[in-house]
Amino acid sequence: MGKGLVKRTVMSRETLDPAVGPRVRALRQERGLSLRVLGEQVGVSAATLSQIETGKSAVRPARVVELAEALGVEPGALAPGVDAEGRTPDESIEERYRRWRVFAPLEIDPALRAALQCFTATGYHGASVRDIARRANLSVPGLYHYYPSKQAMLGALFELGMSELLARTAAAREEGRDPAERFVRLIEALALYHAYRADLSFLGSSEMRALAPRDRRQHARVRTQQQEMVDDEVEAAVAAGLFRSASPHAASRAAVSMCMAVANWYRPHGPLSPEAVARQYVGYCLGVVECDPAVSHRVQTMDY
Repeated sequence: MGKGLVKRTVMSRETLDPAVGPRVRALRQERGLSLRVLGEQVGVSAATLSQIETGKSAVRPARVVELAEALGVEPGALAPGVDAEGRTPDESIEERYRRWRVFAPLEIDPALRAALQCFTATGYHGASVRDIARRANLSVPGLYHYYPSKQAMLGALFELGMSELLARTAAAREEGRDPAERFVRLIEALALYHAYRADLSFLGSSEMRALAPRDRRQHARVRTQQQEMVDDEVEAAVAAGLFRSASPHAASRAAVSMCMAVANWYRPHGPLSPEAVARQYVGYCLGVVECDPAVSHRVQTMDY
């Protein structure tokens, strides 16, 4: 596997996203339940429930359903994709985005879709829970069956966006045969993502300060992981004589920032397709890293 490939599996038949535990803990505390009381309701000890909440114990879909019922939420609020019968997608997030150029519509619940629309239209602080519920065609209590708070919706959207982006770029990176090719694939994947998922990308850039401190720290770590994928390839390409930048670190940061900015201006009904934007940005970014002209021609004429 290529360097930086995301190892985390969002869900499978045997285990689930480690973020399930923190969601359970947040809901339990919000409802004023002790570990012992909630554990009794789902048939586990307080110690076992503590292990689940801290991510030290795997959580199977059937247990997610039991926890969701006890906490008064839909199973998908704890583990996106789990339905009321405990069924889940069979593939990991890495497998799902192996075809990293293919962008299907986002499969998210009505509450999260409405939150995304409201946050991108008016900003996080300008959107009320009532606004989100109205857009989702839900009552406010109905909205809370999906997520315990507006902050939880924001955190879920950030996690959704970065998980997808990391998986797509990791898959793209694996296709390159040398640092220059891997850099090109990474830039293509970044540009495609920020065009196809412009709403999620814009939210990630504009509302990071609105995240709860713990979520903000986690998101910052994931963004650093994403940036380091590109940093490593630029530095390796400079060392191999493929790129000529005297400041590879700064050049890498500039290239990623250019791709992120696509979300600020790209419109689906504009004159350029996401694929056309990606090809343009590959050329721009090869200029930023001062790619050797012969190498630039080779990597820009690879199969797309």
